[in-house]
Amino acid sequence: MKKCDDLLRREQHIDVAWNHHYEKAKRAYFTRLNGSIDTARLLLKQGLPFRGHDESKNSNNKGNFLEFYDCLVQHDIELNKAVTTNAAGNSCMLAPEIQRDIVECFANEVLHSILDELGNDVFCLLVDESRDVSCKEQMAVVLRYVDKYGIVKERFVGLVHVAETTSSHLKSSIDSLFAKFKLSLKQVRGQGYDGASNMRDTNCAFILLMYEKMVDSPT
Repeated sequence: MKKCDDLLRREQHIDVAWNHHYEKAKRAYFTRLNGSIDTARLLLKQGLPFRGHDESKNSNNKGNFLEFYDCLVQHDIELNKAVTTNAAGNSCMLAPEIQRDIVECFANEVLHSILDELGNDVFCLLVDESRDVSCKEQMAVVLRYVDKYGIVKERFVGLVHVAETTSSHLKSSIDSLFAKFKLSLKQVRGQGYDGASNMRDTNCAFILLMYEKMVDSPT
């Protein structure tokens, strides 16, 4: 009879206790994640660096991200509880890898909004060299277009690493970027390369390709 009574008490079953613990841990996880996202949003909006020179627990200045996060923890009761009570050692959502993932998500959202605003309208392609600190060659790509309110906008859409700076390789890199963004060469109405001599052949190649597409088009 006692075992039968225990079986009828649903709230005491193992699966119920486990699901309760799981839901509690999941809520704490998302609370910590939202705290990291809010901190990253503030730093990105202000254009501030994330990392510090000494991010150890005993450091007086652990960097902007950790310092802002600690300040947020002190003023948010739910986040404070999720960090101090319900946080596992490997689930604090503060690692540099997590920070980079959050920044990449913000970058994708910004890029998506730029491409949505551009739509199928025409634009001007601006490309310039931007070598990083490790001396790796990069292309900085900017789109200039007019929005629906008639305002001219220039939007940075990304950096493209290039193995070499020959015109053929730069052209193939731009083609790959256009394919990734689902843009067409028919939308290009101007090009700017900051007077780079190795882009002259690329410019000619784009003009010929655009001409071929116009000839092949039934319109």
